[in-house]
Amino acid sequence: MVRTIGITGGKGGTGKSTIATALAYELAKDSKVLLVDADVDCPNDHLLLSIERKQLQTVEQRIPKWDFGKCIRCGLCSTVCRTNAIVSIKGKKPIFMKQQCNGCGSCVLKCPENAICWDKKDIGQVFIGYGHGIDFLSGELKSNEPISEFVVNSLNDLISEKSADYDYVIIDTAAGTHCPVIAALEMCDIVYAVTEPTPLGKHDLGFILELLKKMNIKSHIILNRSDIGDKTIIQNFAEKYDIDIIAEIPYSKEIIDQYSNGIPVKLDLGSIL
Repeated sequence: MVRTIGITGGKGGTGKSTIATALAYELAKDSKVLLVDADVDCPNDHLLLSIERKQLQTVEQRIPKWDFGKCIRCGLCSTVCRTNAIVSIKGKKPIFMKQQCNGCGSCVLKCPENAICWDKKDIGQVFIGYGHGIDFLSGELKSNEPISEFVVNSLNDLISEKSADYDYVIIDTAAGTHCPVIAALEMCDIVYAVTEPTPLGKHDLGFILELLKKMNIKSHIILNRSDIGDKTIIQNFAEKYDIDIIAEIPYSKEIIDQYSNGIPVKLDLGSIL
């Protein structure tokens, strides 16, 4: 039965992608592994593993389209647009800036003449790749598009379709606790929250642990760069949440060199595996 593992963290730069790629590399020695880069605003797992990506599909989002034969130029559509994608001057045709639109549909519901229907726009891509025995999926949001969770949802559809073919699916999420992170975590059986022994690391770890608690997902902590600060601040925090620190990874120049050169990072992950 497939095991779906999430690698996440409240703070950016803690080493999530390093952990996710290293874990995938180690597991792929004996198991069938799918690595999913769900940090669609800034995907980089393919760079860390020197995997060449190929586009699999385009991700689309609905957007409104006006029938100006029916439009009475009342301007009501702009009054309900919370992303300011519609600008209306009474008596003039609405001006629509599609890159700001999140497809909520308020304008369609508000129009008294049913003059607005649905069109679509491309907002991102899904890529596939292969390397080091790892099958790879990656999403990428187009520049200036506002809704990255739609790209994550496309990845989730593919995970649901393909996961039965694997022993492990590893999902590398974005940092933070916003919608695309939640969308990625929904697919996971267990999650490792990566942090570092700093006050900011502790602060943002609290947010992700609260989110995982609300989502009722089993979780553990991975303490990266464990020797650069006072790790007792994370140890005390782990005790507060009754969560294990399942691995401690010290700062290493060798890891930095491997990371910088697109060479799979080799970590002692025995406690995780």
